[in-house]
Amino acid sequence: MTQAHDQWLAQPRNLKSSFPVLLLAMATGAVDAISFMTLGGVFTSVMTANLALFGLAIATHDMLLAGHAALAIIAYTCGVLLGSRVASVPGRARWSGARIALLAEVIIMTGAMTAWAALDGKPAGTGQLVLLAAMAVCMGCQGGMIRAAGGPNLSTTYMTGALTGALVALAVRKEVERYNIAVIAMLPTGAGLAALLVTHARAAALALPLVLLTAALTLSFRRPVPH
Repeated sequence: MTQAHDQWLAQPRNLKSSFPVLLLAMATGAVDAISFMTLGGVFTSVMTANLALFGLAIATHDMLLAGHAALAIIAYTCGVLLGSRVASVPGRARWSGARIALLAEVIIMTGAMTAWAALDGKPAGTGQLVLLAAMAVCMGCQGGMIRAAGGPNLSTTYMTGALTGALVALAVRKEVERYNIAVIAMLPTGAGLAALLVTHARAAALALPLVLLTAALTLSFRRPVPH
């Protein structure tokens, strides 16, 4: 099982040791904000919303929105298959499957950042579709990697389950799940920062999730990895 190789994804005893996961959640918020604001009004990680948007678009004959939503769903699906497959393959002591999947995400996001900068942060037409697909693949890769290597109770790309779980723990067991609450809080934080960049420094907006993903990968090596 990959869990033995990827203890940096396990729920830590303190928030300090959870920095890589927190950074991944912040990157998700940033990518979703950028995609919603600039890539056709759809999301790259929230497939529940995209499925609803697709149905709405079909019903209202908005084929442009339907196309963007469908592309995001398909690309995210491909990313999940990639990330989960790579993360489930046992790696060496330090380069576990999960880290290789995260490295793949960083590489794809680097390509997206290069294209974004070349388009001055104003993609349109084919460029917009390519960027949407690349960013949705990244989020799917992250989501698949987290589920395969971190277990079903950990997520950095969708927060409905985490929020529900935290509220149930509070209501039923009177427990405050600080770790899950911190992860949830990172998503709107990343979205807010990305929105500011899109508004005031558009060409550099994709640098934010790229830096966050790279930092998460780097920090993941700081925790002990058993042989």
